[in-house]
Amino acid sequence: MTAIDVLLKRNHELGDAVAGDRRSPRPSLQVTILTCMDARVRVFEVFGLVQGEAHVLRNAGGVVTDDVIRSLALSQRKLGTRDVMIVQHTDCGLSLVTEDGFKDDLEADTGLRPTWSVEAFREVSDSVRRSMQRVKRSVFPLHTDNVRGFVYDVKTGALTEVS
Repeated sequence: MTAIDVLLKRNHELGDAVAGDRRSPRPSLQVTILTCMDARVRVFEVFGLVQGEAHVLRNAGGVVTDDVIRSLALSQRKLGTRDVMIVQHTDCGLSLVTEDGFKDDLEADTGLRPTWSVEAFREVSDSVRRSMQRVKRSVFPLHTDNVRGFVYDVKTGALTEVS
């Protein structure tokens, strides 16, 4: 049985047991949360969310990229969100690579060098600050007055705000 088969079986067994309001694509808390794709960051559990309360955007590192700005602009301009919460975490895989090193590996394996940025970092708080500034400086989101950043400790579950 593949991982996809396991997930489909779980979905079938779960049925319609997920709590929350599914009537509208507009998040009731009017918040967008950006975080890392790391499986240890369980966004709904970390914040006690139920369906329909928040937009959750995820990518490698939880960093603000052009695609995050795209999603955030849609979230705010068409679906009513206002607040932005950026949550990166300790022990992130992006802190284990370098920009050029990873691109070199990809180029050696494929013959092509990616045009996109890896967004590797050493200090997670600095990465959170950069991402916050990218949102605040962008002209596309409507609301940049309440952009807050945090570091989530994957071992303890604690959130530390980054200023």
